[in-house]
Amino acid sequence: MQVDFYHLAAGAPERVIARIAERILDGGGRLLVVAADDAQAAALDAALWSVAPESFLPHGLAGEGGEADQPILIATAPEPLNGARHIALADGAWRDEALAFDRAFHLFDEATIAAARQAWKALAPREGIERNFWRQDEAGRWGKVA
Repeated sequence: MQVDFYHLAAGAPERVIARIAERILDGGGRLLVVAADDAQAAALDAALWSVAPESFLPHGLAGEGGEADQPILIATAPEPLNGARHIALADGAWRDEALAFDRAFHLFDEATIAAARQAWKALAPREGIERNFWRQDEAGRWGKVA
């Protein structure tokens, strides 16, 4: 199981979620995006319609029906109603339920960095977990830190 920590420095998580989603869909996978609340879920939903105008990211919101048909499902709970094996935690909060997936993407910013560090350390001794830490610079470029 792989956990990728993404330290956001330039902008909101929507662009990162879109790039992750594109790669997962290209590989034939499905993604569950977990938001803090309905407001963030709605913001992510709106952003996925416009963040990549050159590509379409098919997605839906949990609770609107047809969850099982959605390649990308945005929800407030880490329940893979769409059969996703990949999860993106867009709200900066780590959830151990993410360990039930094949790959987890944990996005966080300066406001949630302490909790992300705590999650990083807590996952270190666990067997079968590969951790990666990515940091975004002010220009939006990513570099692997650990």
